[in-house]
This record gives sequence, structure tokens and C-alpha cells, in this order.
Amino acid sequence: MNEEDEAFEQLALKQGQWEHTSGNRKRQIMRQIEQDFADIDDANNRKRNFALEEVAVELETKFTKPFGRDTVQSFTAFIRSMKR
Repeated sequence: MNEEDEAFEQLALKQGQWEHTSGNRKRQIMRQIEQDFADIDDANNRKRNFALEEVAVELETKFTKPFGRDTVQSFTAFIRSMKR
């Protein structure tokens, strides 16, 4: 165990947030940070997908007459393929 690991453990013990039986505190913190970033990515992807779908629906409803059905369907298919 290096100095950084010991510092994490001491801090956690002082804060009363960790017991020795639960594992290395540094790894627990790093896993939590990774999970938080994954949650943020998921939320951002949902927002992105919603916005892209909104654009596709608007194209389908308002641009079919000037551009034709096949052209608009090609555009909306491309836009929907950008979803994550």
C-alpha cells in the first residue's frame, strides 16, 4: 500500500464513511467517479437523442412538400443514425 492509499483510508476512517472490511477506499472512490461519469454520459445521450428525433420529426412534417417524400426520408434516416 502506498502513501496515497493510506491517506485515502485515513481520511475515510476519520469521516466515518468506510470500514476496513469493505475494501480499498481509493478503488471505491474511483469506481464511484467512473459510475458518475457514465451516468452523465447516459443523460447527455438521452438529451442528444431527443433533440435529433425532434429535428427528424420536424423535417418529416414541414419539408416533405418542398423536397419530396423520398428526399426527406433520406435526411431523417441520416439524422436518426446519429443517435447514440
